[in-house]
Amino acid sequence: MLSVLRDPGPKTQDGTGSGFLCTENDDATAERQSAGFADVGIEARDTMPWNAYPWYINRAPNAEERRAGVTVLARLLGLLPCLEVVLLQGADAQDSWRRLEKAHPQLMEQGGFEVVSTYHPSRHDLWSPDPAVRAAREQQRLDSYQRVAKLLQR
Repeated sequence: MLSVLRDPGPKTQDGTGSGFLCTENDDATAERQSAGFADVGIEARDTMPWNAYPWYINRAPNAEERRAGVTVLARLLGLLPCLEVVLLQGADAQDSWRRLEKAHPQLMEQGGFEVVSTYHPSRHDLWSPDPAVRAAREQQRLDSYQRVAKLLQR
C-alpha cells in the first residue's frame, strides 16, 4: 500500500525525530495512523509512506509545488509494479491525486490498484466543534483503514 499524506512533518527535520517518513515516528499523526493501522491488521511492512509534496515545507503546498509533487508521484508509481492500494489521507493528497489522474491518465489505466480516500490522521483534519462530526470523521478514517486491510488480504 502506498500511503499518501500532505508533506513531511517537522520530526523529519528538527533532529528530534527519525528523519524518515514512518508510521513509527514519535509524533501525534504517526501515532494515530500507526494505531489505526494496527487496529485493522495493516503492518508497517505493508505500507510505503509518501507525501503529495515530498519535501519538507510544514504547510500546504501551493499550485507549483503540487505540480512538482505530482511529477515525482508519477515516477514513483512507475517503480511500484506490485502496488495493490493507494490510501489518500487528507484533502491535499486527494487534490494531488486528481492532478495526477489528469496529467498521467495512462498510469490509471495500467495501475491495477485500488484508491481509498479518507481524512488526514492529524487532529487538525478531524477536528470540528461538533462532537458528532468529529466522531463521524474518525469513524470514516477507521472504516477506510479497514477497507485497505481487506484489499491487502486478497
